[in-house]
Amino acid sequence: MKGFPRELFQMGKVHTLLAFALQIFYSCHAASTFSNAFFYQDILNGNGNGEIHFNGIKLRVEAQPHTVFAVRGSNVTLPCRFWYEPLIISPRRVRVKWSLLPLSGDQEFDVLVSIGQRQRSFGAFENRVHLQKHVQGDISLIITNVSLKDSGQYRCEVIDGLEDESATVDLRLRGVVFPYQPHHGRYRLTFREAQKACNDQDAAVATFDQLFAAWQEGLDWCNAGWLADGTVQYPIVQPRQPCGGLELAPGVRNYGARHKHRNHYDVFCFTPTVTGEVYFLQLPQKLNFTMAVQACIEDGAQIAKVGQLFAAWKFLELDQCDAGWLADGSLRYPVSNPRPNCGPLKSGVRSFGFPQPYHKHSVYCYRSR
Repeated sequence: MKGFPRELFQMGKVHTLLAFALQIFYSCHAASTFSNAFFYQDILNGNGNGEIHFNGIKLRVEAQPHTVFAVRGSNVTLPCRFWYEPLIISPRRVRVKWSLLPLSGDQEFDVLVSIGQRQRSFGAFENRVHLQKHVQGDISLIITNVSLKDSGQYRCEVIDGLEDESATVDLRLRGVVFPYQPHHGRYRLTFREAQKACNDQDAAVATFDQLFAAWQEGLDWCNAGWLADGTVQYPIVQPRQPCGGLELAPGVRNYGARHKHRNHYDVFCFTPTVTGEVYFLQLPQKLNFTMAVQACIEDGAQIAKVGQLFAAWKFLELDQCDAGWLADGSLRYPVSNPRPNCGPLKSGVRSFGFPQPYHKHSVYCYRSR
């Protein structure tokens, strides 16, 4: 620099660098005087952006127990809580989200979202769910009037700024598995048709866990059927030649995943406990199918579905040694106390298949409570 001594110029650079270094030092020192709690609570949480940075603080989310059982029509609480480590005394304004992955394997969808005191529920859960909030950190989900479609895996998610933690809990309904084939015969259902067939009978396509539990309870069926995951399986208690051979041990036989549109099988349905009354309609005369439907209506009810009859047999011990029409046009009757002249000497729902609709029989009705 012209007219400026080189020594002074170099000293000026040194002073400038020293000043810059001191500025950095004091800035770092000032920042270091904030405790983690203060830095977390008062600085970044109050910047208006809702954005936080955890500096040694962990967000924890837990759901215990992992599995909750319920009956249809009841209220159920799915447990979930969150906390911080180390403990933060001041309450945090977090976002809570509950979502459901159905047993059918369909896409996960939202159940409830909550921020502060505001809550919003979605779809079939609207006005049926809310958070418990008994104590700080308690975000358990309460579901009222539990339905068949509520079964599945629920995700409890907590979002605090950039932190996002979650836990899962399974909701399972108590029910019964039954094999089903339509009136037009064995192995006629694609996967979608199988779903509709179960839905029409107050049921859903069974999961493997449900079929396995039914096999443990003695379900033995030699026809392969769809399960909710798109596989085709069947349960065998007594090995025999037409059902995989005598050399195979008892168990659930597995055909593996099948093409949902091209392949045709029967289906295993799952129906939960019945919420109404299934009864045998006592009449002096027999009825064809059309007359049977009308007779239940005139009695203040409706003709019973297959799933409803199975549930009444399983959980209400319905016992009637008389065949009657059901809504799908089949002829069945439930036996809880096996006896001579009433079919095999074991408890179950007997089936006479699908008679011609002009044939005359008795009828089973269902009345909701």
